[in-house]
Amino acid sequence: MTTILDTVVIGGGAMGSAAAWALSRRGRQVTLVEQFGPGHTIGASHGTTRNFNPGYHRPEYVAMVAESLDLWHELEQDSGETLLAPTGIVTHGPEPMLPDAAAALVQAGLRAEFLHPDEAGERWRGIRFDQQVLYMPDGGQLNPEAALPAFQRLAVARGADIRHHTKVVSFEVADDGVTLGLESAAGTEVVTAAQVVVTAGGWTGKLLGAAVGRRLRIPKLTVTQEQPAHFRVADPGAVWPGFNHYPGGSDYAGWYSPVYGMHTPGEGIKAGWHGVGPVVDPDRRSFQPEPVQLAALQDYARTWLPGVDADAFEAISCTYTTTPDEDFILDRIGPVVIGAGFSGHGFKFTPVVGRILADLATGTRPAPEIFSASR
Repeated sequence: MTTILDTVVIGGGAMGSAAAWALSRRGRQVTLVEQFGPGHTIGASHGTTRNFNPGYHRPEYVAMVAESLDLWHELEQDSGETLLAPTGIVTHGPEPMLPDAAAALVQAGLRAEFLHPDEAGERWRGIRFDQQVLYMPDGGQLNPEAALPAFQRLAVARGADIRHHTKVVSFEVADDGVTLGLESAAGTEVVTAAQVVVTAGGWTGKLLGAAVGRRLRIPKLTVTQEQPAHFRVADPGAVWPGFNHYPGGSDYAGWYSPVYGMHTPGEGIKAGWHGVGPVVDPDRRSFQPEPVQLAALQDYARTWLPGVDADAFEAISCTYTTTPDEDFILDRIGPVVIGAGFSGHGFKFTPVVGRILADLATGTRPAPEIFSASR
């Protein structure tokens, strides 16, 4: 017997939880299925800190930053949870687009100002600053560990069905819907949905399988295992904003990418390279850091983070699912809505992505063209 459903959201990480929340707010029947349990650490949505970094210059992203800030505050009010800590964000280094980002943010009504590196160093002595420093007071730190349950709890209150430990084992697209095989402790079930919203992170390519390239053409998705670390605080009096550093020049030979970081209360100062970890199968990860990149991260901390002990740290493991241009995939192809390829910079936009996916699922309006699956 086949169960007929309206909308199935596949993947209960950040974006799937937000999509269920946004759809339930519109009175839609939503079933969210997630192959792992609540709060799992196997994908990309775990942990207690992510930077809310407003530093974009492209108009599509700047508009999403402004909307996202409002939606995070709305979610806090509705859930009673504190999700965004207003620590501010500083971005520094010889990045030529920083003046454009500052101008775009100010035009959008968000605060941004340049500081001299010496002034920044006096405010935030745990960081050594490089050349230009863009300070964005509206930035801060988000808490995924609190946010995902909040999205899901509010969705359930509006009638959503959240099913953890439920894996999609078959996926067949027809003109009038999608037939899914679901496997859980209760056994195997076949359901037919008028539409599905795919927010499966690193499992997106595996899930879509043969449908990709035949009916669903999307940009290539590369899954990498990223390896940030929490460094022990060596200067307990230091104040920590979220930070991004764009190193450049001959002094940076052997380093891998821009560096991001933030203070994770109770765990230390999180710092990591951006999107340069080894390519992995999400079902066959080692969860062990790549030693050369980890050693380089320690060297970075010794040079640029005087407020930490670079020899005392806990390695972290997470995944990025990245498109070739690092822009997201937010599109609808027949009965399949796809939210994928968040490329390590998507979490701040979670409630906006949920809204966009709900728009696509309900036919309200299309996503911005830069997120098209056919680009």
